[in-house]
Amino acid sequence: MIIFGTRGYLYQLAILTLVCGWCGNPAAHTLRKRVTKFTLFFVPLFPFSTKYATQCTFCGGEQQIAKEQAEQLLAQHTAAQQGNPYGQPQGRQGYAPNGQGPYQD
Repeated sequence: MIIFGTRGYLYQLAILTLVCGWCGNPAAHTLRKRVTKFTLFFVPLFPFSTKYATQCTFCGGEQQIAKEQAEQLLAQHTAAQQGNPYGQPQGRQGYAPNGQGPYQD
């Protein structure tokens, strides 16, 4: 008896701020990669389907995108993160008034 089938894997690649095509709001979107692999005796052997999608965190709308577009969005995201590792705009000292640091007494 041979047992075979498929198994899906979902990877979250990045969180991006985009204008949603469903609700029209500028909101955070998750960039996801879904890989379906062929399994033999419950051991994943090779991928036979890879799809990319973005999902709006505001309305939940999901949109399939091409691999090239996903790679371009991921490259833009990593370039922005390398320039500013904490995700804050340059020259900003946190949310404390009068230029104080966030943990200063």
